[in-house]
Amino acid sequence: MDFGVLSTAGIAQGSFLPGIEPTDHDVTAIASRDAADAEAVADEHGIETVYEGYDDLLENAGVDAVYIPLPNALHAEWTKKAADAGIHVLCEKPLTVDAAEARDVVDYCDDRDVTLMEAFMYQYHPRTERALELADEELEDIRSVTASFKFGLFGDPDNIRLSPDLAGGSLMDVGCYPLSFARQVLGEPDSAYAYTTDTKDSGVDTELAAILEYDEASARIACGFDTTHIQRYRIEAKNGWIEADDGFNPGSGSVELEYKIDGRHAVETFDPVDQYRLEIEHFVDCVETGSQPRTDGEEAIANMEAIDAIYESAETDRAVEIED
Repeated sequence: MDFGVLSTAGIAQGSFLPGIEPTDHDVTAIASRDAADAEAVADEHGIETVYEGYDDLLENAGVDAVYIPLPNALHAEWTKKAADAGIHVLCEKPLTVDAAEARDVVDYCDDRDVTLMEAFMYQYHPRTERALELADEELEDIRSVTASFKFGLFGDPDNIRLSPDLAGGSLMDVGCYPLSFARQVLGEPDSAYAYTTDTKDSGVDTELAAILEYDEASARIACGFDTTHIQRYRIEAKNGWIEADDGFNPGSGSVELEYKIDGRHAVETFDPVDQYRLEIEHFVDCVETGSQPRTDGEEAIANMEAIDAIYESAETDRAVEIED
């Protein structure tokens, strides 16, 4: 399958392009608002064609699919334009700025019969798959999930993550991962209560903590730009627990999953894998077979509904129900 890439964003250069290189698929075109930037990336990664402008790529590159790593506020616009061109879309998370926009984009792609997948790469890591398998098949009466993703964003006031116009903020950037994980374990929450701070006076949340409420369980998620790097999750149940460090973007080394279930204490080690490569291969398989991606449009809508409730709660200082 031939891919085009819309922009020279860091995640495209550092993760997507290295992830696709060992596969049987190719990036044949890349576009940027700055042709020189696109030329530099194309030269480094052996990409055939450079376009100055995203429209030009969609109209002329003849690709089967595009990868969209643009700022959050631009995801919907360019996903729909790709769908208009009959091009399948692998879009970075979060898919849109809110649930209403997500519903619109998903319907738009469905109407044009193009595959849409949200790039939640962590779900394709074998450790994540194993953690969810253990939680589903061996834990009894799960009572809580705790998950965090934080890192220090220091000395960069112009970073797009701090732009309200581009739908920045720690929840949209990294908090969506622990939120997604909690939902994979517990399902859709009944309500959310959240607190945010904006330590950089940027207009977006730079630290956020939220509680997701369920009938007989709860999830606590945290995210932020103001502390040292941390990404961790823990599941607790009547008969045991499961936990992992570096749970969402563990890098290129081996990783561990620790658990104690029914008195059996174990640490499983997973060999190094490129979860971006696994994500790409899953996407291509879904396009070729016509099957629904694991992180499809409906999954994106559900995550955005929870994000909307979290933000509303932070603004109103009250618990907000999440509609089914």
